[in-house]
Amino acid sequence: MDARNAKFQIGQVVRHRRYPFRGVIFDVDPTFSNSEEWWLSIPEEVRPTKDQPFYHLFAENAETTYVAYVSEQNLLVDDSGKPVRHPDVSSVFSGMQGGQYILRSEHAH
Repeated sequence: MDARNAKFQIGQVVRHRRYPFRGVIFDVDPTFSNSEEWWLSIPEEVRPTKDQPFYHLFAENAETTYVAYVSEQNLLVDDSGKPVRHPDVSSVFSGMQGGQYILRSEHAH
């Protein structure tokens, strides 16, 4: 599977299925590509499989903004239409159109 087969795309706003945070996708890994230590730190009963796309998000919750790394199985579309307030969004995206962020031309592949 490659990133083109991923369910979600760069610029899409998503929310976590279990935890109260949302974010905009700025990169996709076709399969897990973080450290084993990171993976093992996830409680076993909710640990995702490694053979699915993983997404890098500019994320936010009620308190703060951060970068998150989330498996496809744990994401849902966020159709609230609200912008993501992460400070790095404007460095990668030029704006929002139709609820989706538009990648700046210098970042497009």
